[in-house]
Amino acid sequence: MQQLELSFRPLRILVGCETSGIARRAFADLGHDVWSRDILPAEDRSNRHIICDIRGGVLRDGWDLLAVMHPPCTRLCRSGRRWMSGPGKWTEPKQLPKGRTWQDMKDEFEEGVSIFEACWNAPIDRIAAENPEMNDLARERMPEDLPEPQIVQPFWFGHPEYKATGWYLRNLPRLEPTDMLLEPERGSPDWIAWNRVHRMPPGPERARLRSRSFPNMMKAAAVQWAGHAVEHLRTAA
Repeated sequence: MQQLELSFRPLRILVGCETSGIARRAFADLGHDVWSRDILPAEDRSNRHIICDIRGGVLRDGWDLLAVMHPPCTRLCRSGRRWMSGPGKWTEPKQLPKGRTWQDMKDEFEEGVSIFEACWNAPIDRIAAENPEMNDLARERMPEDLPEPQIVQPFWFGHPEYKATGWYLRNLPRLEPTDMLLEPERGSPDWIAWNRVHRMPPGPERARLRSRSFPNMMKAAAVQWAGHAVEHLRTAA
């Protein structure tokens, strides 16, 4: 475990919308005071995970850094737009997921917007919000100061996989690769294996498994983002 070299206090870090504990443990391994929040229990049964809606008062508890891992994005991302609207904007889709209504899609869209907005507008100086690149309907509802996301890939950090991950950052540096892998030839067996996430069959666990963080990516994020925050606070002290 890499210990935090501190002539400064540990950071108070909130990890929102995560049950796996991957991000929480990555920051905690550096010596920081880290808590995770989600409406579901933590998979590792950590006593540093609290079950609650992140839109409550927890966002105002004096955090140094907020890492929002997996806010609901199914209706906000580009791939989800076809379920939200047909041609133009907010026209009834030609097709809907089996057993679902257009109102279901709208309700899920509003829930995703509400959670993302609450996190981005939180009174926290440093925010990293994970979300795919958003569709035009979602972008129109986002705060005006929301930047374009930095899109990173797991293979930048030693994971032989493809999964474009968007990070919306406030007062944090863009992630730098730590273990860049050479990409396999398109169509090769390795290339097919690297697309494991996209090839997952439908099922009740698909969404949860597809949204899991990559440990090496989160270790890099913890070192780079927490290190940046500590240096800034030390300089300002």
